[in-house]
Amino acid sequence: MTEMRLTVVGAAGRMGGALIRAISQMEGVRLSAAVERAGSPAIGQDCGVLAGLQANGIVVTDDALAAFAATDGVLDFTAPAASRHFAELAAQARIVHVIGTTGLGEDDLAAIRPAARHARVVQSGNMSLGVNLLAALVRRAAAALDEDFDIEVLEMHHRHKVDAPSGTAYLLGEAAATGRDIDLGERSVRSRDGFTGERKRGDIGFATLRGGTVIGDHSVIFAGPLETITLSHHAQDRQIFARGAVKAALWARDRKPGFYTMEDVLGLRD
Repeated sequence: MTEMRLTVVGAAGRMGGALIRAISQMEGVRLSAAVERAGSPAIGQDCGVLAGLQANGIVVTDDALAAFAATDGVLDFTAPAASRHFAELAAQARIVHVIGTTGLGEDDLAAIRPAARHARVVQSGNMSLGVNLLAALVRRAAAALDEDFDIEVLEMHHRHKVDAPSGTAYLLGEAAATGRDIDLGERSVRSRDGFTGERKRGDIGFATLRGGTVIGDHSVIFAGPLETITLSHHAQDRQIFARGAVKAALWARDRKPGFYTMEDVLGLRD
């Protein structure tokens, strides 16, 4: 099989650079285009150099339409509004769209899902193997432990992260809610300040920490009578997310159009 052509959007960002490096290191793929927003100072620059590699001859462009027309898949760790736009372009081009963008709300996902009629969309709040395995364990633990065990999701990221809680925290919270067969939107607590009263039985709490250069630490705590269980994942390098995204694109290449998650890619669905 020929190498899969991949386009990186948000190519000048931290994750964009990680994706470009991952593509250069992995078999079965090659970089076909690097896209940035109009007006970005990266436009016209060699994306290999921007990613800390040798020049690769692929200059950053703001013409996403042309890039999507000449690629097999798009790797997208941008922003919710941008991902919605890229989903429309991916559907038009009938290609793979891997979305690792965090901060997606229900309205964003509702806008993206129609693209799956024509594109192969793989969306996850976290693309790493370890985090998705953790989510599967959280779901099973939540199902096994009754509401005597309070569930708290704790996450910490670097000081530059702009959304909170993280997409991974929501992923883990959703896994816990699924295990408990409850609606996370109705049963989650995302901030506590002042005189809050007692913790409501059965709720899922979120706590957010920011500082330094932490790539991503996540823990799900099951606090029960006289014992506490903690399931954790600690990211040491954002390349784990980039490599997971490339693997997701390769997995989706020969799939039917549809909306998939990393659970599908890794075969973790019950």
